Amino acid sequence: MTFKSTRNSFIIAISVVGLLHLFFGISLGWLVLPGTVYLALIIYGSAIIQSNFFAYAYCHANASEKEIALSFDDGPNREYTPQVLSTLAQHNAPATFFVIGKNIHGNESILKQIDAEGHSIGNHSYTHSFYVDFKNLQGFKNELNQTAESVFKVIGKRMKLFRPPYGVTTPNLVKASNSLNYSIIGWTIRSFDTTSDTAQVITRRVQTQIKPGAIILFHDTSDKTIQVLKQTLNFAKENGYKIVSVERLLKIEAYE
Repeated sequence: MTFKSTRNSFIIAISVVGLLHLFFGISLGWLVLPGTVYLALIIYGSAIIQSNFFAYAYCHANASEKEIALSFDDGPNREYTPQVLSTLAQHNAPATFFVIGKNIHGNESILKQIDAEGHSIGNHSYTHSFYVDFKNLQGFKNELNQTAESVFKVIGKRMKLFRPPYGVTTPNLVKASNSLNYSIIGWTIRSFDTTSDTAQVITRRVQTQIKPGAIILFHDTSDKTIQVLKQTLNFAKENGYKIVSVERLLKIEAYE
């Protein structure tokens, strides 16, 4: 179900209630029911990126081979991103890093290292503010453009991949990303590595969901993720999985 089909169904529902009121005198209080359902679907569609409610998001690939992709949000992080890079290098595994623009200042060398070592970089907004989803269209464009310019100044490349903060999509966010020619990237497996769960619990959660074409969401912001990453890479090797970049898995371009 998409936003368009949901809106059309809502209009039909309230029209039916209106006609029943006009001809049979039923209470207009029945309008509460379609209104509540409509609001619930809007909230669900915004919060669940895999629903493709407002726009299509790449969350997995229809892979015939045992290939998966690793992605890291919220960097670059001065302490943990280099450790992630070191671990990936040991396993010759590529990854995609969705960076927050405000985190680039002072960490330009890390961004250069990500690029130099063959990993791809995507846009994850400039502020990643809790209130970012309440911005208007121009506000979203500013978020994307600020990060895009910050990345371009460091590596000289224009990003085409965008992961919405918190995985939340809204009409203005979608309009902004579409107008700037971004591909929206979601995930298949959410590790929840920013929660209080132990590395062992997170590792088990990730491993039990791995399947061909999966995109795994990690955060390069904690020591716990480093532990989980090492176990995940070992598991992938032992089970015949090949690690590829998000763009190779999805057969799309990471840069203009």
